[in-house]
Amino acid sequence: MFVVQADAPQTENEKGDEESGRAVTLLGEETYPEGGLEAWLVVFGSWCGLVAALGILNSIGALQTYVARHQLSDYDEGTVGWIFSLYTALVFFCGVYIGPLFDKYGPRWLVGPGSIVVVAAVMITSICTEYWHFILCFGFLNGIASSFLFTPSITAVGHYFREKRGLASGIASTGGGVGGVIFPLMLESLFKRVGWGWAIRTLGFICLFLLIFSNIFLKKRLPAPKNISPHPDFRILKDKAFFLLTLGVFLLEFGLFIPLAYISSYALAHGFSEGFAFQLLPIMNGASVIGRAVPGWWADKIGPFNSNMISLGITIFACFVVWLPFGATTPGLVIFSILFGFSTGNNISITPVCVSRLCSIHHYGRYYATCYTIVSIACLIGIPIAGSIVTAADGAFWPLIVFTGLTQVLSFGAIYASKVVSVGWDPRTIF
Repeated sequence: MFVVQADAPQTENEKGDEESGRAVTLLGEETYPEGGLEAWLVVFGSWCGLVAALGILNSIGALQTYVARHQLSDYDEGTVGWIFSLYTALVFFCGVYIGPLFDKYGPRWLVGPGSIVVVAAVMITSICTEYWHFILCFGFLNGIASSFLFTPSITAVGHYFREKRGLASGIASTGGGVGGVIFPLMLESLFKRVGWGWAIRTLGFICLFLLIFSNIFLKKRLPAPKNISPHPDFRILKDKAFFLLTLGVFLLEFGLFIPLAYISSYALAHGFSEGFAFQLLPIMNGASVIGRAVPGWWADKIGPFNSNMISLGITIFACFVVWLPFGATTPGLVIFSILFGFSTGNNISITPVCVSRLCSIHHYGRYYATCYTIVSIACLIGIPIAGSIVTAADGAFWPLIVFTGLTQVLSFGAIYASKVVSVGWDPRTIF
């Protein structure tokens, strides 16, 4: 039995912004379509954009494993990991400006340029051979361009849904999971048949096709408040609930990308075949698709914070009860991949809804972007630190598993503390 909690009133930071004239004049209580052709086409446009942006992000394990064993075989895991952690970090970090720009101007002038540069970056990556090539083309160029797709694709959905926001956001975010299933399997097959160059170029053409639909259908519904600033404002971190949520998401994402990046390397190190090692990532991302969609409906019933914490509990169980003792077995790795993919898929799709519960929808882009700008630091350092842990342990992965699990335990504590600050200690409260 859950207790319904009414939405919080306007925050002190938002009131302060109104008084200072820096940000926002709220437009009052808004109504939301909660469906209809236009709303669901926005969800479809968001889905297409996230297949391209997050699909590549969820395929970094396959890309890193291939590059580390071929073009960059002279470099250690930690050094190669910097390419993909830089890319991941920039996807989130650049949102510090993109979120406020979305609030003020909408998605059109963000998604268009981002689409062009993402496709160009992928095509250029297909001819990269040196370490600095990958850093510049995949790390910097693709990371920055992907952020132009990521933030608008997430926040646009919030303009059309409120009561069904968890479900709609979950459906849109399945795009990242679908891309994470299809892209690694496609790349594994194409690497063997046509080599690195045409495999990556094929990926680029698929992204081009999807992003055409994203540019057509993504739009913003609610008008921008008067005097809203396009500049970031970190004063919103003075809100204790938002600060604690940001800390929780920081720790969540710190550990989340470690299995995504290293599950294939882990399998190879334990004697599994290359084919099986590459299939683990699609299994994980396939479970993530279900984890993004189904718990989205559930989160609308019990609250996004509650849904997030339940999923974190599953992640902790997967790390300490499945991966750590049974990771050297085929059933253990498959079960871990399913559990981890399902639970973190929910975390990824529902975290934006958690952010929206702490602010007005007019500030959604700003709050969401500020949260993930801080989180980008975790994405930057997580994969290299994981590689260094494996190196320091002489190739043993158990310290890495313990480290991953501990980040999720701490994340659970921070997100629960955010809920406590917002609505009190009662775990039954819908929030």
